[in-house]
Amino acid sequence: MIWASGWRLASAVSNAGGLGIIGAGSMYPDVLREHIQKCKAATGKPFAVNLPLLYPDIDKHIQTIIEEKVPIVFTSAGNPKTWTGKLKEQGIIVVHVVSSSKFAVKAQEAGCNAVVAEGFEAGGHNGREETTTMVLIPAVCNAVSIPVIAAGGIATGRQMLAAMVLGAAGVQVGSRFVATPEASSHINFKEAVVKAKEGDTQLSLKKLTPVRLIKNTFFEQVQLAEDKCASTEELQQLLGRGRAKKGMFEGDLEEGELEIGQVSAIINEIKPAREVVNEIWGEYLSILNGLK
Repeated sequence: MIWASGWRLASAVSNAGGLGIIGAGSMYPDVLREHIQKCKAATGKPFAVNLPLLYPDIDKHIQTIIEEKVPIVFTSAGNPKTWTGKLKEQGIIVVHVVSSSKFAVKAQEAGCNAVVAEGFEAGGHNGREETTTMVLIPAVCNAVSIPVIAAGGIATGRQMLAAMVLGAAGVQVGSRFVATPEASSHINFKEAVVKAKEGDTQLSLKKLTPVRLIKNTFFEQVQLAEDKCASTEELQQLLGRGRAKKGMFEGDLEEGELEIGQVSAIINEIKPAREVVNEIWGEYLSILNGLK
């Protein structure tokens, strides 16, 4: 949720009864501190910070999180052993995002309190294994004893219930909250998400870090380079700096990187985060009670 989930979205989700998460991957340390402080002022409910462990100034982000007494941290894109112990020493709950049972076991061994098992359908950075949520969730639930949170392709209460039936203790929803007024992403990107249909996204850049993108001019350039067996260095040069910011935050729908999940195909309108939470929860309970 880089360039999409700042303090406004995180606090709105928490106030609505979910757990709002600030996406720290696109933030400098001083910007993260500002978002945490504003989130604390906007909600009295718990919230979390998502922290990609490959972030260059990771130690500064860790220090900020500890100093600001963030209660929950979701880590991703790295080895959970590196920082989980230090965070837990401060009383912080640590959840690690994984794309396979193997990595879920490693997260449990590292002391994580829970894992997010994110399937191939998810937006943004993804696992190379291409394991779908329907297969991944029961596999991870069988592999670990800590709680498993399902992610990837979940935007409705019906999908949430399906994940719970597969063994998940809860769900993490990303793409649906991009299409909200509180998301900090550009309106052009939000409208592109709403217009997206089945097949409009595809996993790309597997030689670097796999990422699911809306098909646009930049995506076509990447595909052409990959078809010509471009080297890692050539792909890095094509990606350049600030490509995600250009697309998701500045709204360049052709030359920007537009990260979103397959579930964008069933997201049809921009609506407030509170309405999204209430809609998901209401549909979940309605179908669950109907089954009973």
